[in-house]
Amino acid sequence: MIGSSVVRDVILRDGETLRLRAPKVEDAAGLTRFFADLSERSRYLRFHGARAPGAGLATPFLDPDWSERGSLVGTVRADGEERVVALASWARLRDPHSAEVAFAVRDDFQGKGIGTRLLEQLAELAGEAGVECFVAEVMPENVAMLTVFAEAGFDVSRHLDSGTVEVAFPIAPTERYRERVDRRDHDAVVSSLLPFFEPQSVAVLGASPRPGSIGETVCRNIVAGGFAGALHPVNRSGESVAGVQAHRAVEEISAGIDLAVICLPAAVVLDGAQSVLARGCRALCVISAGFAEVGAEGQSRQEQLLELVRGHGARLLGPNCLGLAVTKTALNATFAPRSFPPGNIGFSSQSGALGLALLERSVSRALGFSSFVSIGNKADVSSNDLLEYWEDDPATDVVLLYLESFGNPRHFGRIAGRVARSKPILAMKSGSSRSGARAAGSHTAALAGSEEAVNALFRQAGVIRAETAQELVDLAALLSAHPLPRGRRVAVLTNAGGLGILCTDACEASGLEVPVLSPETRAALSELLPSEASVSNPVDMLGSASAESYRQVLPVVQADPEIDAVIALFVPAATVSVEDVSGALRAVGEGAKPVLPVVLASETPSGSFPYPESAARALGRAVERSEWLRRPAGIVPELEGVNRQAAEETVANALARGDETWLTPTETRSLLGAYGLPVVAEEMVSDPASAGAAAARLGFPVVVKTAEPGAHKTESGGVALNLMTAAEAEDAAARIGVPVLVQPMISGGAELLAGVVQDPLFGPLVAFGPGGVFAELIGEAAFRIAPLTDQDVEELIHDGKTGQLVAGFRGRAPSDASALADLLHRLSRLADDLHGVAELDLNPVVGLPSGCVAVDARVRVARVEARRRTKTW
Repeated sequence: MIGSSVVRDVILRDGETLRLRAPKVEDAAGLTRFFADLSERSRYLRFHGARAPGAGLATPFLDPDWSERGSLVGTVRADGEERVVALASWARLRDPHSAEVAFAVRDDFQGKGIGTRLLEQLAELAGEAGVECFVAEVMPENVAMLTVFAEAGFDVSRHLDSGTVEVAFPIAPTERYRERVDRRDHDAVVSSLLPFFEPQSVAVLGASPRPGSIGETVCRNIVAGGFAGALHPVNRSGESVAGVQAHRAVEEISAGIDLAVICLPAAVVLDGAQSVLARGCRALCVISAGFAEVGAEGQSRQEQLLELVRGHGARLLGPNCLGLAVTKTALNATFAPRSFPPGNIGFSSQSGALGLALLERSVSRALGFSSFVSIGNKADVSSNDLLEYWEDDPATDVVLLYLESFGNPRHFGRIAGRVARSKPILAMKSGSSRSGARAAGSHTAALAGSEEAVNALFRQAGVIRAETAQELVDLAALLSAHPLPRGRRVAVLTNAGGLGILCTDACEASGLEVPVLSPETRAALSELLPSEASVSNPVDMLGSASAESYRQVLPVVQADPEIDAVIALFVPAATVSVEDVSGALRAVGEGAKPVLPVVLASETPSGSFPYPESAARALGRAVERSEWLRRPAGIVPELEGVNRQAAEETVANALARGDETWLTPTETRSLLGAYGLPVVAEEMVSDPASAGAAAARLGFPVVVKTAEPGAHKTESGGVALNLMTAAEAEDAAARIGVPVLVQPMISGGAELLAGVVQDPLFGPLVAFGPGGVFAELIGEAAFRIAPLTDQDVEELIHDGKTGQLVAGFRGRAPSDASALADLLHRLSRLADDLHGVAELDLNPVVGLPSGCVAVDARVRVARVEARRRTKTW
């Protein structure tokens, strides 16, 4: 149920933010003032006449019930008070599925895209209240409002009637609409982040002159980095910091402030923030700790800080963060102990400590950064925002993310999936433990966990996940400096045979191939190397190999058309220097094929990998990216024969019994039937004699199973299989206990599991894998986040052990892959439509040569509390 405390923050075309909320009774005076602030022309267009702004004009919009009417006001803070600058509303019409919509924006705030943002939020809230269509009566000369309707992304129809234009459109979000919203979000977010990445002036509040303090270190780093803009240290004494004259208060700064870095004690951060926001600053980086990370009091302080920032239309980085560094503006506004080497990697870290650790490792691996951003508690600016910025940043070719939590994972998936098409995204996600998980009532829920959700999200979005910090560095080193391999075929070049064998094993473990080189390549190598050398693959140049040997042999190996990448190994010998060989490898270059040098020295040379295993793992992940890029983006197909309304009624009727419950067999069949899911024929009977009669009608052999909702039938002894007579069916019913279900025995196909589980953060997960009684023992179920594209379904059906079962394992006939695909798409649609379906098992689904059928189904439904997020982008 939508409450009266609706609060939504939106981001506008120019990068400013605007708070939208439901107007309360006490807003009457502010709303009346808003109407008075409108020009006569704006009032005329909004009310189709020159309405006088009397007190009664505001009344219909106050305290909306979100059933018959809804309204939102947009507010800003100016001169210490909140002012209404925009209003939008809807009112249900005689047709309960339709509502009339209208909005108005104060004249000096028009042109920022506020009307479009109001319409987006109203449509979402009205949709939750059961409204399906918006209509509006617009005067023909009201070009601004007509433009909003046309550009929002809805499928709008117009009709001129009695001097006004009647606009009508369905408000259910379509893919076209989502793409329009995504584009608006992208442009606005990039604009909002420009003051962080391209500031002309920086104020540091809490810039203590004491050496080693955080404020002093930030100022010293800004000066040492060569920032060309103006630096304004602020401290109570006005004493110079890092050789720069300080100010006693923000009010003493005569110039504008683009970026404010706040290093004050937590208790006075809000005062500092207020002082810079009042000066028009739109970017705050709060390094100070003492916020949500310290408990309830800190959480409250953080919420007040964010409300203050949003009230002024600004953005907030942190709090509790390390700061940020940007190469193109030579800005190092962090308290890191060393500067960030320039390069082409954009790095976002939720942990300042890990950011510093990777900085240390980057020096030895020749990694450089276009920018480093520590997001800390990410009260506002998040990895999603940074992805939007780096997507368009010509200085950034690779994105690194260290994540401890997700704020809006589904939105992350949309953004990352788009960005990853042009720039690799490498992510390390902590928190892999399953501790504290809810006891699972279904096979699907038992197999699912937060890690499965994260892996599904990353896989679908094309994000490469690193398991360790070392792997993250290895991947960054490869993807920031080497081309992608075209395939999995690797040549191994070494001066130590044993090391070459280890590398070959590592390549195969990483899904790579080490094929024999072509006859032409082997012949050319034989002319260059001693007769004792091995010229197949790996190529063993022997311990006598010199830098010149690498310089001559490497181009020959690279040129082999059967090779996609080369790993060049070197173990230092007494007669050959590490520097000479490293220089030779760099001098040869790699052309269109990556060459990964591995030097096993006490100090790994810049640009080299320390071990063959690390090079092989990184190369294997790079191949996965190459294959992902070649994969079509996929589409979510339209489905026929879906009755969502009937399914929603089934769920609602079940939840009338309590906040969560297992569906009865009748309810389960009704739910699955509403989405066209194939289920086995069955009869439910209440006495043993009826079981025998039902078995005769259905045809032998039959199965008799308990009709108890949610029961694990095999584990509880609640199922009898392959019954050949009515008497056997009656005996089974008597043993199991009525009521029971009687079904025809389905055999001869692959036993599979298909299921759904609702993750509280990631949303609906769809599972598919080996089924039957071994579903949890074998494992191997794969997960994807709904809605599934045709490519997602293709992978679920054909990859891994599941793919072997579907293809026909040990002489069985192949299962009907198209029927299984249709089942998964319908299951995905059900999961995405009905978040009240908490767990759903179809186990087993029997994959037959023609068609498929679910022979057992268990469904748990639970009441869903809407998870409201203030941030809408």
